[in-house]
Amino acid sequence: MATRLVLRIQERYSRLTSGEQKLAQLILDRQDDILTHSATEIAEMAGVSKATAARFFQHLGYADFNEVKLQAREERNRTEPYEYSVTNSEQVAMGRTIGAHLELELRNLTKTFEELRSDKVREAAELIAAAPRVWVLGLGPEEGFARYARLLLSRLRHSVMILGINQGSWAEDLAMTGPKDVLLLITLPPHQSVLKPILSYAQTSRLNVITITDRTSMLEAQRYSRVVLPCHVASFALGPSHTAISSAIRLLALTYAAQAGKSAQQRAEIVASIHEELGDVG
Repeated sequence: MATRLVLRIQERYSRLTSGEQKLAQLILDRQDDILTHSATEIAEMAGVSKATAARFFQHLGYADFNEVKLQAREERNRTEPYEYSVTNSEQVAMGRTIGAHLELELRNLTKTFEELRSDKVREAAELIAAAPRVWVLGLGPEEGFARYARLLLSRLRHSVMILGINQGSWAEDLAMTGPKDVLLLITLPPHQSVLKPILSYAQTSRLNVITITDRTSMLEAQRYSRVVLPCHVASFALGPSHTAISSAIRLLALTYAAQAGKSAQQRAEIVASIHEELGDVG
């Protein structure tokens, strides 16, 4: 789960000096160092001066490093570990387990949509509206959510496809992409190695990349994406939670539908009538 310090860095990263960006990257990679090192030590690890470190924290809105450390300590005391696992279910009453799960999922949703910028959601919808084709990509555990996104969007517009839907067809699918196509990427760490060359080709082909990812991957995603929609994905075990990811996909589809207006409504009606004709709806 991203801290307030991380969120401030992500929001202001492009406006930082090169020295401040070095310090920012160190903190993003080693967030726990805030609690165990002084400002001077952190500056030395980043290879910048103490004055640069002082300016860096002031640019982020803090009075000094002590305020940063105090905030980090408060967050650590009240934040549950990302991968905390209830290993012995017999020691935990079922009602309490359900309640804790519900509380964490609600927190993921609440924080995600409190922090999500409506202008970014609208920009993503505009890119989808202008795209000749929309390609959706999810690898590993996110593959199912890519299929979900494709299902929702294909009810609202034409030419929505899963990238690499057939095993080993990356090259064939990428060869069909073109400028102004949208690549809707749904990815959470650990990111698979095939993703990097796919994104490199997408950049060469001038695809507009929309990325739905977690808060800690936001800065990296901004380097290759036109729009990033970050989500909170904290969980007790079994990897990240996809609750906010799923909801963000639906929000994007609804935003596109509102923008597309009558054309999206007409397509949805056509799809519904075909379902009825095929008799594959309950």
